[in-house]
Amino acid sequence: MNRIITKEIETPIGRMIAGVIHEKLCLFDFEQRKAIGATMRRVSLFFGAEFVQGKHRLFEKLETEIAAYFSGELQTFSLPIQFSGTPFQIEVWQQLQTIEYGTTRSYQEQARLIGNEKAVRAIAMINGMNSLAIVVPCHRVIASNGALTGYSGGLAAKKRLLAHEQKHAGLAMQGELF
Repeated sequence: MNRIITKEIETPIGRMIAGVIHEKLCLFDFEQRKAIGATMRRVSLFFGAEFVQGKHRLFEKLETEIAAYFSGELQTFSLPIQFSGTPFQIEVWQQLQTIEYGTTRSYQEQARLIGNEKAVRAIAMINGMNSLAIVVPCHRVIASNGALTGYSGGLAAKKRLLAHEQKHAGLAMQGELF
């Protein structure tokens, strides 16, 4: 059976669980997420793999890049990643990677860019299934009216991430950060 090597990583917005399979990051999600069990089962089933705590060279790179992200020095992650989903889910997650640092996009805009304006709800659900938080920036997607909506790490974390990125992108900042 395949193995997904895991490690817990502390971040300024909470402890996260990282997972590596086939030399790629396949999991980076909030430990306190309500659906963390379901997310881990989905990833495990997709790869036909079991989770095993251990060491991997990608964890050091992840920790370095996460620290650089939270210090405002990194805007785009260079980690090799492996999505765990259907072709449509992967298309949605890849589209998230095109949202520029410090900016946001609505679910409606995301649906339009994918070429299926009627798929707003499906896209919102798929964003919620993203198992590579921060690295694949689903926190940059908001409601059409500008409201912050669901985030696996909680709305407070989403707000902090957006304010952090706006600050380091040279945009107006609101509220306290880290």
